[in-house]
Amino acid sequence: MAVYTEVPDDEMAAFVAGYGIGELLAVKGIAEGVSNSNFLLHTTQAFFILTLYEERVDAADLPFFISLMEHLAGRGLICPQPVKAQNGSAVGRLAGRPAAIVTFLDGLSVRRPNVAHCAEVGRGLALLHQAGADFPMERANSLAVRDWRPLAEKAGAAADTISPGLARRVMAEIESHERSWPDDLPRGVIHADLFPNNVFFIKDRLSGLIDFYFACTDALAYDLAICLNSWCFEADSSFNLTKGQALLAGYESVRPLSEAEVAALPQLCRGAALRFLLTRLVDWLNVPPGAFVKPLDPLEYDRKLAFHQRVSDARDYGLKR
Repeated sequence: MAVYTEVPDDEMAAFVAGYGIGELLAVKGIAEGVSNSNFLLHTTQAFFILTLYEERVDAADLPFFISLMEHLAGRGLICPQPVKAQNGSAVGRLAGRPAAIVTFLDGLSVRRPNVAHCAEVGRGLALLHQAGADFPMERANSLAVRDWRPLAEKAGAAADTISPGLARRVMAEIESHERSWPDDLPRGVIHADLFPNNVFFIKDRLSGLIDFYFACTDALAYDLAICLNSWCFEADSSFNLTKGQALLAGYESVRPLSEAEVAALPQLCRGAALRFLLTRLVDWLNVPPGAFVKPLDPLEYDRKLAFHQRVSDARDYGLKR
């Protein structure tokens, strides 16, 4: 994620020394995303990822995230593993923030996913849902329908400085979902942020899933809707039906959707687009000082939302039923 917090070299070296992972040779800030501060660590033993949790992550949720990664890996999912310090704790403090070190995964994220990538991520998402089925902990989704109105109110009339009428469009969409959001769909652990930068590939084969710091307990099909939004649209905001078919077929090759999930998919896709429109909107209007990257464009998800508002059948996303 984007580096918001700079750490003095001596503090970084002292922190890493407490983990017994070798002498620190080099540190590189990772300038992607918008939520936490991530660093690539190179030690005499291996490469690792250090994360400093910024304001959007509640420190009280960290045991859930740490335990979830350990659980998923134990079920065969390829994801980062938390590294425990010599005092036995997987979470420490650095630069006044909660911090953790996790193992480094081989592979690269893709900027322009192809059809094979979409099929792989669909299958990988379903495997994640299967692996998390017996995870004993729960965490409420902190960006669920009930949280959308406060985000819109935080942006307020300033939303219209980005696009005329945006504040009104957003509030109308929120009111629609507040009246009719499906609350009886199969639930479990969801990733909730499985964008292309959080999936690694070696060639066209998925090699790992990362960044579980939005993971929570929610409708499984909502996770699929997030992926349809983030993997299957082209740069001009057109929906790629072939990619949608591949992603949905990959998912259903592991976990077939229920009829209720199929019926709800258009609304779930609308809601997923709205959720990312809102968080991007708030980020765009409140850029943290010292951020190394520009916040992500909220209007990308305004355009995706407009597409979903015209959809009434899951077959429009490529579902073959």
